[in-house]
Amino acid sequence: MLRSHFAAAWVIMRRDFCAVIFSKTFIFFLIGPLFPVFIGAMAAAVGSQVSRDIDNPVIGIAMPAHQGDSLVAARGSLAPKMSGFVPEYTVLARLEPGETFDARTVLASKGVKGAPQLAAVITGTLEKPVLTGSSERVDQWRGQVALIAAEAGAPGPRSYPEVKEDKIATTAAKQHVDLAVTAQAGQVLLFLLTMLLAGMVLSNLVEEKANKIIEVLAASIPMDALFLGKLFAMLAVSLVGIAVWGSVYGMLMLAGMKSIPLLATPAVGWPMFCVLGFLYFAMAYLLLGSLFLSIGGMATTVREVQTLSMPVTMMQLMVFFFASYALARPGTWIETASLVFPVSSPFAMLAQAAQSPVLWPHLVALVWQAVWVGVIIRVGAQLFRRTVMKSGPARGRRGWFRRAAAAPAR
Repeated sequence: MLRSHFAAAWVIMRRDFCAVIFSKTFIFFLIGPLFPVFIGAMAAAVGSQVSRDIDNPVIGIAMPAHQGDSLVAARGSLAPKMSGFVPEYTVLARLEPGETFDARTVLASKGVKGAPQLAAVITGTLEKPVLTGSSERVDQWRGQVALIAAEAGAPGPRSYPEVKEDKIATTAAKQHVDLAVTAQAGQVLLFLLTMLLAGMVLSNLVEEKANKIIEVLAASIPMDALFLGKLFAMLAVSLVGIAVWGSVYGMLMLAGMKSIPLLATPAVGWPMFCVLGFLYFAMAYLLLGSLFLSIGGMATTVREVQTLSMPVTMMQLMVFFFASYALARPGTWIETASLVFPVSSPFAMLAQAAQSPVLWPHLVALVWQAVWVGVIIRVGAQLFRRTVMKSGPARGRRGWFRRAAAAPAR
């Protein structure tokens, strides 16, 4: 009796062991612990690259004759020897005797496409330079400017000039960086919510297929309506979850928890940004959810759903990285592609809402995304019906010949 129990346990243990070892899931199980490290490294690399690309300060120079060129040359020779970051220098104007230059107006303007965003401007002369910029930038670069101006001066004993300060409240470059930080924060929040919630759709049809309930539903209503109803039901559940999490966070804030860092006011204003954030979350969830519903509908067991979850998660991450990378490439084909590609469009458009006050592109984007939700649901429902719900005798010439051969002769 005891021996038979051990034999049965051995058979079950061997069967389950072989099933796991020779399954695709086991591969993901082995490399699974590496994914958090890999994703963390990629997120850090993309975030630092975006920060460097966004906050790449340039100092403009407007000085008499060729003094600006001498300052640029001196910066080029000293920068490799200096500790800390040394911004790029560029000559804006070579002033004639008696000519003036309005540095404040230049810093307040957004410039033209393709031109660098100026963080500060150096005017005056090499003997008496004037550094115009925000208070933070002036305090940071005043010593560097004095050293470089001394290097660019006449040969002989070095005398470091006194750099006159001309501080302003803010610059267009600083505003650009602050708005980009707000845009990136919105993208991160949108990504975290969709990644946390959209994955639930993968296993939505497994139980109905196992219990044959899906066949009754498919016979009663169109498959497109079934997919759409399930998708919106899961969206409603997600919104309830977000409301609960938001309420808990609000109570923690009232209890004295430290607040998140303040972000710059988005270009469309906080009320409209929150409305657009809600709409883009809904569209991102519907777009990804319709894809996941179509993919998960092909699975027949929970094990298959678990196998599909890792590639689906990686797809979400690639979409987020693409939208984040496009954030630092304004005016390029990369940004255009992120705005047009349906799955990345909600992330890219939310960043646009933080950086541009124009509203009509958001209406176009929402309509475009809604059209693609309908297309994906339609294709997914048709694919599900043809591959999973197919039944009945074979059709076509082979099926006709078989029926004719099986029919009794008259």
